[in-house]
Amino acid sequence: MVITKTPFRMSFFGGGTDIESFFHKNGGAVLSTTFDKYCYVNVRYLPNFFDYSTELSYSKIERVTNIEDIQHPAIRNAMKMLDMHNIRLTYEADLPARSGLGTSSSFAVGMLNAFYALKGKYADKKKLADEAISLERCLCQEAGGWQDQIAASFGGFNRINFNENGYEVLPVIISPGRKKALNKNLMMFFTGFTRFSSDVQKANAGGKRNKTAQLKEMLSLLDDAEGILNDKDADLDDFGRLLDHTWRLKRQTGAAVSTDTIDELYEKGMTAGALGGKLLGAGGGGFLVFYVQPERQGFVRRAMKDLMHIPFEFEDGGTRVIHYSPEIYEPKTGGKL
Repeated sequence: MVITKTPFRMSFFGGGTDIESFFHKNGGAVLSTTFDKYCYVNVRYLPNFFDYSTELSYSKIERVTNIEDIQHPAIRNAMKMLDMHNIRLTYEADLPARSGLGTSSSFAVGMLNAFYALKGKYADKKKLADEAISLERCLCQEAGGWQDQIAASFGGFNRINFNENGYEVLPVIISPGRKKALNKNLMMFFTGFTRFSSDVQKANAGGKRNKTAQLKEMLSLLDDAEGILNDKDADLDDFGRLLDHTWRLKRQTGAAVSTDTIDELYEKGMTAGALGGKLLGAGGGGFLVFYVQPERQGFVRRAMKDLMHIPFEFEDGGTRVIHYSPEIYEPKTGGKL
């Protein structure tokens, strides 16, 4: 049996510039961090005495004897890619799926990590990120960027650069005290709305807006934001003000990014004292994050009283195996898998 633990991520700047069609022409970069909310993937070989050969438990339960009958596209394609057979897989998470935290990519990374471990093989963080990108973007044909898989694999507070040759992960240089202060000034709330990131991406891609100018400006803001984090003498509150700027630019990149309800919630938070914020992920729902000075946080919490407040701490570990009990694969005789 293998259990993996893989973090979710929040992206502050550069989201959208990690899409391959953009960064191949213009370059791209994302400033993001993982935090202490996780998904857990438990995988073991299924004993041979069942009348099915694969059992999956996520938001539904699947029991099949033929891999092609698996409804979950990521699991089906990952099993075929890594030649997995006769398994029982269980997925659990600290936060809901389809909420702008890269949950599907965290699951993909954690699943691949678990599959390799069950086969007695080691996969480093880059291999897991690369294969999760291939799984979601190529095999499953899901629209989106590359940042989520990389963040889930590597973990930590990073600048991830993209170009025609691939990507590089660079840890953000920030003092421990400054990083702790930033964490303390961030408040996250669940809007209650969930959506498929790939659906939002497709809806925005299908629009007639030319969003290149906005994405390029969002990319330049990332440099400014990283500079604030690097410089111990800079006003950390300016990071929050830049979040407001980048969110207002992001809203211009597609009609599906925000809704009237989300706009109202955001303005409530700003009126109550937040210096900035954004909707996490591709848009359309999920989690709002605000930058709020400690003395104003009570006012923002009251303004958001109808939403669930989710405290969190930054984390640095990325995906990891937290339980490993080696098993021997015994092929099921007479089965189709």
